[in-house]
Amino acid sequence: MTAEWSLREADLRTLTTPTLPAVLPGARFTDPASADVVRAHLDNVVPALESLRGQSGRLAAWGVELAQRLLRGHRLLAAGNGGSAAEAQHLTAELVGRFDGERVPFSAISLHAESSAVTAIANDYGYDDVFARQVRAHGRSGDVLMLLSTSGKSPNLLRAAEAAGRLNMATWAMTGPGPNPLALACDEAVMIDAPNANAQEGHLIALHAVCRAFDLEVHRRTPHAVPGKPGGGRP
Repeated sequence: MTAEWSLREADLRTLTTPTLPAVLPGARFTDPASADVVRAHLDNVVPALESLRGQSGRLAAWGVELAQRLLRGHRLLAAGNGGSAAEAQHLTAELVGRFDGERVPFSAISLHAESSAVTAIANDYGYDDVFARQVRAHGRSGDVLMLLSTSGKSPNLLRAAEAAGRLNMATWAMTGPGPNPLALACDEAVMIDAPNANAQEGHLIALHAVCRAFDLEVHRRTPHAVPGKPGGGRP
């Protein structure tokens, strides 16, 4: 055994040796500060949920209207930055794929997921235009643009909302506490009165609630729809 190999083994043992006490199932965690911040975070989920409960009517209306528009052949465009991008992509996946039950697929695009377009536009026009230019490319009158932002201040989302408005698209925002610029720039908004992280968690709950209303409306209007056959085409 070489000296070098012995040193590597020693390093490996150092890295894999636990430095924190083991936490057994049901045991009390030994670091009070960490436990406190976790509890505080979980406690803040409650006001986020209560804020959503007060806007349940709007979420239901969004689900119904989105179903009606997409059944007529319109499209959903969605965008966000960072964690909000992941939430927006979650929504489009539910529509192109499925939520709970079997149904036809619908046209829904996450603008931030178009990596070549995003990087090309950012390089040539600046990051503030990465969504607005795609809205002008893909959006048509009657489509829906869903924008997600915990701050409600992202310039690229504000420009996207402006571009969509000029195309006669419906613009909906999910944000953190209001009032904020994005909520004011869009036709309608769901604003969650909670810290940013909890507001973002609330966005996922809100999106799933919209999907439930969406699926209900789709099944009401197409009770005998054949899976795989969409209800309309694009102009």
